[in-house]
Amino acid sequence: MRIISWNINGIRAATKKGLAEWLHTSEASIVGFQEVRALHHQIPKELLAPSGWFTAYHPAQRPGYSGVGLLARQSPDEILTSIGEERFDSEGRVQIARWGRLVVANVYFPNGGGKNNDNSRVPFKLEFYQRLYQQLEAHRLAQRRVLVIGDFNTAHQEIDLARPAENQKTTGFLPEERAELDRWFSSGWVDTFRQFVTEAGWYSWWSQRQMARPRNIGWRIDYVVADTAAMPFVKDAFIHNQTMGSDHCPVGVDVDPAIVAA
Repeated sequence: MRIISWNINGIRAATKKGLAEWLHTSEASIVGFQEVRALHHQIPKELLAPSGWFTAYHPAQRPGYSGVGLLARQSPDEILTSIGEERFDSEGRVQIARWGRLVVANVYFPNGGGKNNDNSRVPFKLEFYQRLYQQLEAHRLAQRRVLVIGDFNTAHQEIDLARPAENQKTTGFLPEERAELDRWFSSGWVDTFRQFVTEAGWYSWWSQRQMARPRNIGWRIDYVVADTAAMPFVKDAFIHNQTMGSDHCPVGVDVDPAIVAA
């Protein structure tokens, strides 16, 4: 059972680059898109209701901004789009879906950068992390198996970006952002990719300037994070860094289908 996350950087642009064709050859059971950047009536029809797929999109109130989408081979038992605070919910960043005992949170975490290329949104970003964490604790206490997939907008360790020394004061690699991931990973959450791949050079996002992607000067900021109940079912984790169509690439896991069972 394959679960994939991809920040598509605009579903309309990505569709023109072959997103629908990718979906049908992805071998995925569940796909989470981030940065959809479209209202429902603006989503191309081939991805609004593709044959054989359940689809749900949650846009931001602000047009052309943020937004997430969830596609699955089977309809979830439930799907929620709120973490209980309007300032977060209005930005269209979260879908929490459940299939049996499996919970998949498809999340587009905020970027800490402000309008003036400063770090003014870092407090908002960290408060979002903490509010989502609290929301997911209820599922963990209910003995569900939880996966958080999405663009976390944070590189955890120096191995997770090509130029750590140059980005010590850049949002996405600030000490307080990395410490928040430390808190998750010391509290029963697991970075699935690093359970299988320990070497450097694996990234999921590249700047669109200065030929960063061909030179592999990137950041690993897209994750599938598993709680301790879900992790035994994770059989592999991957980054499909050769897949084009966005400034991010797909990341994902292969899991035992028994993850949904009672």
